Amino acid sequence: MNKDIVIVGAGPAGIFTALEMLRRGSKRKILIVEKGRAIENRHCPKSKTKKCVNCKPYCHITTGFSGAGAFSDGKLSLSCEVGGNLPELIGEDLAQETINYTDKIYLEFGADTHIEGIENTDEVKEIRKRAIQAGLRLVDCPIRHLGTEKAQDLYYAIEKHLQDNGVEMMFGYECTNIILNGDRCEGVYITNGKEEHEIHCNKVVVATGRRGAEWLEHICAEHNIAHQPGTVDIGVRVEVRNEIMETVNKVLYESKLIGYPQPFKNKVRTFCQNPGGFVSQENYDNDLAVVNGHSYKDTKSDNTNLAILVSHNFSSPFNQPIAYAQKIGELTNMLASGHILVQRFGDILDGKRTWPKELNQSNLKPTLPDAVAGDITAAMPYRAMMNIINFIQAMDHVVPGFASTETLLYSPELKFYSNRIKMDENFNTSVKGLHCLGDSSGWTRGLMMASVMGVLMGRKIAEEEAE
Repeated sequence: MNKDIVIVGAGPAGIFTALEMLRRGSKRKILIVEKGRAIENRHCPKSKTKKCVNCKPYCHITTGFSGAGAFSDGKLSLSCEVGGNLPELIGEDLAQETINYTDKIYLEFGADTHIEGIENTDEVKEIRKRAIQAGLRLVDCPIRHLGTEKAQDLYYAIEKHLQDNGVEMMFGYECTNIILNGDRCEGVYITNGKEEHEIHCNKVVVATGRRGAEWLEHICAEHNIAHQPGTVDIGVRVEVRNEIMETVNKVLYESKLIGYPQPFKNKVRTFCQNPGGFVSQENYDNDLAVVNGHSYKDTKSDNTNLAILVSHNFSSPFNQPIAYAQKIGELTNMLASGHILVQRFGDILDGKRTWPKELNQSNLKPTLPDAVAGDITAAMPYRAMMNIINFIQAMDHVVPGFASTETLLYSPELKFYSNRIKMDENFNTSVKGLHCLGDSSGWTRGLMMASVMGVLMGRKIAEEEAE
């Protein structure tokens, strides 16, 4: 089988590569290979079973057209200060310009026109003042909130647009390896578990998302593709009553706070805040259960959840950050019998586990009903746990009540961004004809910046075609 362009992974980076090629008038034959299903066929049974059934061969929340974006809270960060390190590679001006361009595409496909976090200047100043007093930095970032259910409709519209304009998609196929001829990539090997195909092409664009980070790390090691271990984020998802976060939710929608708490001074940040949202479970390969959060447009809970993540960077002699984070996740899963572990913040400070009866007696009711009450500290490394505790206590100065006894911590929250591919500003790797995009490349974090990387890749391919 021969194609001009093969895109591995139908997440935002891969989708927007194909989309921008079409918008630029490209006539090249594009094939998107996706391990999961088309978006209209992605369904999580938990909505009926009320508990995770650990779907095989993959989790429908993380895998399929539009990747984890289809079932995420669907927030588009509209500032280049947020979303990873892509501005370091392409420059801040181009990054912001392309964010603005990409945002217009999302609007064309039905994104909400309302932008959160651009009003209430005096209230923002007061929040920033309290953050400074607590030793934290507030990052201004306008947010366009798609909503979990609305995001699925939007990405379905994009999927149909691509198909209607000749983009071929092979769902249920996994890329097992790339085809190399000397120092050039000339295609991919794919399989659906029953049959294998060898697809030859001029360019391979790998955009496998966080779910494919470990696979890409192995590919880089096998073929000596220039890369370096990057950052892995280890943390918890925190849940509080909406009343606690009311001011921040109203003024900013999402409070992006960064700190370097004593005694270790690791970077700790908030991420993915969901006002009136729901804590959720995702399953990765090897039955690894991790926690996440969703926020719907129309369905709201009494709680707000957000992640608190501690950045870990490793160098010599250890260079396997993904494996390190997975081990922490596996140990936590063991304590919770394969589920997500939840503990009250006050119990952590008291040095005791949380019992189910204590959750039932609290004002704060978990929105993840099958989370198992227990002891997060029995699995979380001391350094990460102390960073989390001290950051939460600093947050209490910004948001009074955040560090209350009843505040819930869910674990593990893991973000696998670690394998940073060495590339130039045109996303050329050390292997000719091979490009790596999105979160699996180690350069982006989140929907918007991954989409931006796809836009720039699609634009570059189209320009080469026109030459």
